Parts: sequence; structure tokens; C-alpha cells
Amino acid sequence: MAGIDESRVFVPVQIAILTVSDTRDETTDLSGPLLAQRAVSAGHRVLDRAIVPDELPAIIAQLNLWIDESEIDVIIATGGTGLTGRDVTPEAVETVCDKSIPGFGELFRWIGFGKIGTSTIQSRACAGVSKGTYVFSVPGSRGACADAWDEILVHQLDVRYQPCNFVEIIPRLEES
Repeated sequence: MAGIDESRVFVPVQIAILTVSDTRDETTDLSGPLLAQRAVSAGHRVLDRAIVPDELPAIIAQLNLWIDESEIDVIIATGGTGLTGRDVTPEAVETVCDKSIPGFGELFRWIGFGKIGTSTIQSRACAGVSKGTYVFSVPGSRGACADAWDEILVHQLDVRYQPCNFVEIIPRLEES
């Protein structure tokens, strides 16, 4: 059965959080702080946070900056995952990642279906791996961020979670 193996020692990961928005700033961003609070409460370290506009070059530049930081294990981007013309975060994630993690978006939408019905189909939540760094992209609403963290990331970013998790394979992500 899936769950926490209390005999294993918790290993914190280093996280960076990116808010993608044309309208939010440090005083009006609610989703970035929610993710940061949940990550810290779970025992992880949030090393950096940033807000960039819904512009492909700006998102790619910030993602690459953090991917090149050896201390950062995980990037969580919030916002820009919808269907409008300015929503380009999934395209940025696809551009920077070496491998995709399609199951993340699939599971996120499955969870969303139970809460918001077929409206979940409009989410383009996605994830991938770039140079040994996990990159997750979730919608910008607080509810979506809470679902992504509480239902998926809190477990997969905990090395004690069995039968498998993202943390235990970090050392092997750059194997060839």
C-alpha cells in the first residue's frame, strides 16, 4: 500500500517558486506564497521566488537560471497554463526540459475532475526534468496550487513515500 515509511529519514529538497502573471506582483500574488508555505511546512527549503510576465522568453530565462543552479532540486511554476494566447508556461517547460513527466498533468487533471468536473480539461499542468532538476507547472489559482501540492507533490517530494518517489531518483536523473 502507498504511504510514508516512517523507518526512512526525511530528506529536504531545495525549491524555487515561479509565479507567471501579467497582473500579479509581490503584494497580490497568493499562489506563490501558498506553495512556499506548504513546502516549508513539509520540511523543504524554498531558496528563491520570482514573478515574471506571461512572456515565453522571460519564463524560459528564469527557468534556465534556476536549472543552472546546482542547489535547486525542484522548480514549481504557477500560472500561465490555460488556453488563452498569453498562457505559455507549458511551452516554456517543454522548451527547457529534457524529459517530460506526462503522469503529473494526467494525475492533476484526474484530481481536478473530482472537484471541478470537466472544467479540468482546460488545465495544461505539466512537468519535466531538465539537467537533473524537476520542473512542475500548475495553474495560478490557489485551489489548483493546493491540489497540486497536497495531492501530489507533498508525497512525491518525500523520500519516505513508498513504493517510489521523485526524491530517491534525483541522484540518477542525469545518467546516460
